[in-house]
Amino acid sequence: MAVIDIARILAEELGISKEQADQTIRLLDEGNTIPFIARYRKEMTRGMDDTALRAFEERLTYLRGLEERKEEVLRLIEEQEKLTPALESQIREATVLQRVEDLYKPFKKKRQTRASKARARGLEPLANALLDQRDQTPLIKRAPKFLNEEVPTAEDAVAGACDIVAEIVADDPEMTDRIRTRTEKTAQVAVTAAEEDEQGTYDNYKDFVQALSKIPGHRVLAINRGEKEKKLKVSVQVDEAMMEEILARRFLRKGSVNAPLMEETLADSYKRLIAPSIEREMRNMLTEKAQEEAIKVFGRNTMSLLMVPPVRGARIVSIDPGYRTGCKVAVLDETGKLLDHTTIFPTKPREDIAGASKVLESLCAKYAINTIVIGNGTGGRETEEFVAGYIRKSGRDIRYTIVNEAGASVYSASKLAAEEYPDLDVTTRGAMSLGRRLQDPLAELVKIPIKSIGVGQYQHDMDQKKLEKELHDVVEACVNNVGVDLNTASASLLKYVAGINEAVAKNIVAYREENGRFTSRRQLMKVPKLGARAYEQCAGFLRISGGTEVLDATGIHPESYEAAKKVLSSIGLGPADIGNTGRCREAVHALRRDKGAMKRLEAQTGVGGFTLNDILTEIEKPGRDPREDAPEVVFRRDVTTMDDMQPGMELTGTVRNVVDFGAFVDVGVKTDGLVHISQLADRFVKHPLDVVSVGDTVRVRILEVDHKKGRISLTMKGVTQPK
Repeated sequence: MAVIDIARILAEELGISKEQADQTIRLLDEGNTIPFIARYRKEMTRGMDDTALRAFEERLTYLRGLEERKEEVLRLIEEQEKLTPALESQIREATVLQRVEDLYKPFKKKRQTRASKARARGLEPLANALLDQRDQTPLIKRAPKFLNEEVPTAEDAVAGACDIVAEIVADDPEMTDRIRTRTEKTAQVAVTAAEEDEQGTYDNYKDFVQALSKIPGHRVLAINRGEKEKKLKVSVQVDEAMMEEILARRFLRKGSVNAPLMEETLADSYKRLIAPSIEREMRNMLTEKAQEEAIKVFGRNTMSLLMVPPVRGARIVSIDPGYRTGCKVAVLDETGKLLDHTTIFPTKPREDIAGASKVLESLCAKYAINTIVIGNGTGGRETEEFVAGYIRKSGRDIRYTIVNEAGASVYSASKLAAEEYPDLDVTTRGAMSLGRRLQDPLAELVKIPIKSIGVGQYQHDMDQKKLEKELHDVVEACVNNVGVDLNTASASLLKYVAGINEAVAKNIVAYREENGRFTSRRQLMKVPKLGARAYEQCAGFLRISGGTEVLDATGIHPESYEAAKKVLSSIGLGPADIGNTGRCREAVHALRRDKGAMKRLEAQTGVGGFTLNDILTEIEKPGRDPREDAPEVVFRRDVTTMDDMQPGMELTGTVRNVVDFGAFVDVGVKTDGLVHISQLADRFVKHPLDVVSVGDTVRVRILEVDHKKGRISLTMKGVTQPK
């Protein structure tokens, strides 16, 4: 039988040409990385971006796994000498793994069951008679023929036959699929309280019922957590009579003398074998779907966070708040270099405001500080009040901002931090990390486990392998989209560049430390373990400013340098003009307007339209940082408290986290306010990410301030948003 054409299936499913699918499969099979394919093989993929390529790769992996499983199942059934042409055809035509498993279920070796024991006792012919139902002899009268030491009575024989039939019914692939589909459409998830929940965490779910087909992912994850903590009991409720009727239409012969016995057997098959299995499937399906959605949300939030624009020119006093041990202070120059560090005690129990102000004044004067960064952890609120008071009294032109310190302690105590700053204590490293998160979020945040940065929901309940893969893909996409300065990037950043692993990243840093800065991309070939293949994948994403080759500072791949120089020559420019934004922009715009000239240039340079456009974009604005398009960081000069907040007030804030049910916005107080999904816009919103992203600057209006619970309800409806 013909092998399935996976390329054709992918083309049909993803709405691309068969040639695109074939070319993309070949590129992936050759070991090319997705960032490289997305950026430098656009002619072959017809411009598929990294998101589309990852979806393509995921589906390709599934389909190949499906085909492998089909062959394995066919082999296993063949070994039992039970494979028929019809069954083989059904298995080969299956389009989902579940269908293959349903077809294999009757042949799958099971642990000892009631049915297998009955078969071993010779009761299968009696079971076949019950299944057939055409013989009008009551089964109890046929039973004596099957009595033996293990089957002492007719009633035992009938019971064994019923067990066999119940298993046959439960293993029927068509019935399983029909009941699964009906359950998915009509069942309800029911939740009740299992024990007292003093904190009221699961109050919303103590008496909860919702259609299985409509329950949102965040509720599924909350219910799962409550069940795991033994606070909730969960079940899937179905119309059992309807399900038994479905089985009866397939297996019950009305008018048969054995029909009542068959009805009992079908009910047993459903309640004992089918229903528990389908309920597990439904729960697993809900969980997998919820996790998949949550992981995607986590990934999109992480991407938004990583792509927050760097704050250039910030000379920073970075404060990691605390109480008993004080607030750790690190002073950084514009490049993130540590200039000084100390500890101040403006918070309880000391509350040495005068002493802390004196230290802060000394540091600001000595190092020309223009920005103060405060972590949002323990003591952050009091530290912010102190900083705002200092700024008011000092009269200095200084701004401050709050930085999410999630993961800072993980990094500061890590082996990497110890290697980077062996002479500094853990707390100073943490304070440095907070300041550098403002200066270059991407470069700093890649140093910590990304799932520790706190921009998702229920991340600890996720499938950790899938979460890690999603986050790795997100970081990889961000790093390669932005590009990396080869002479300043840490190994933590370099390891995410296409074609570079952790060992090679460390070798690049070691080579740089031993031989000085790189002056050419070609020097990468001298780095241990970085061969020609890795060079091809990574070279275009690594930038060198002030090197021997001007194009090394751009996103143009070395394989296209000759073409790029021809392009420059054709528009009256030379390599030395790279960086002359005005002249380059004018020349490129003139060329783009002349479609005939573009076509001639494609033929002259030997590159396709996609590559030519990318070359022109780099000539126009070399090494452009895509983060420039993101909203700027919100800075403050004074503090706001919850006591200052009243319903109706409008405020500017920063989106800190986006979840299925809304967005949490930092409006300058200790607690982030919640904009519920219903309050995000004056229109229906399917998901909050359709409206806002982490790092966005938004205008909100206060709906309610609950001082007792420390909650702030916000709305964006009817509020004019920043452009």
